[in-house]
Amino acid sequence: MNPVQEVEVTHKALVVLSGCGVFDGTEIHEAVVTLLALSRAGVDVQCAAPDRPQMHVINHLTGDVDATPRNVLVESARIARGKVVALSDVAIDDYDALFFPGGFGAAKNLTTFAVDGADCQIDPAVSRVLRGFHGAGKPICAVCIAPAVVAKALGSAGPELTIGNDPGTAEGIAALGGKHIECPVEKCHVDPENRIVTAPAYMYDATIADVAAGIEEAIQATLELL
Repeated sequence: MNPVQEVEVTHKALVVLSGCGVFDGTEIHEAVVTLLALSRAGVDVQCAAPDRPQMHVINHLTGDVDATPRNVLVESARIARGKVVALSDVAIDDYDALFFPGGFGAAKNLTTFAVDGADCQIDPAVSRVLRGFHGAGKPICAVCIAPAVVAKALGSAGPELTIGNDPGTAEGIAALGGKHIECPVEKCHVDPENRIVTAPAYMYDATIADVAAGIEEAIQATLELL
């Protein structure tokens, strides 16, 4: 058996989660690929999430709504192996870059984009972190539907964003002030002026291998902005 090679830690990143499960929280594949790629790149990661109730809970086997309430921070701890902090407690100066995996939780728990589209609201802690990183010139990476969260917080800066090629979501991003750029699943788009990197991930009906390729490229592009 080959010994495990230690990777030098060079940066620290904040990964914002929105629960656990594609239909009502963070898309688990996207989160795992993100955490793995950052670890392999020598980035120390802290997961965070809003401490608030989920919009609703979905039975991922049947697709039915479950009446049992759940908390976004508590559910995010499932992905973070318990190592997650409340987003409201995060100090922006402690981190070099910001990452958002996708999943419907981004559009249900971080914002209300899933229900209200361009008229959506954003969680105050999410808005604070996005505006803080952007204002400090620190790179931001968002995948899948999460670029809509970025558009809501930073639309006044006219960020270039991609969610792939879905016209309805692209129109929503444009209405929030973003400029949508079409992009294949295995690629990412870089907005160098705003220091924002986005990738489509599971906005396409794609394999996990193709989704991983796009996320890994996005992470590499984000780290190159540091």
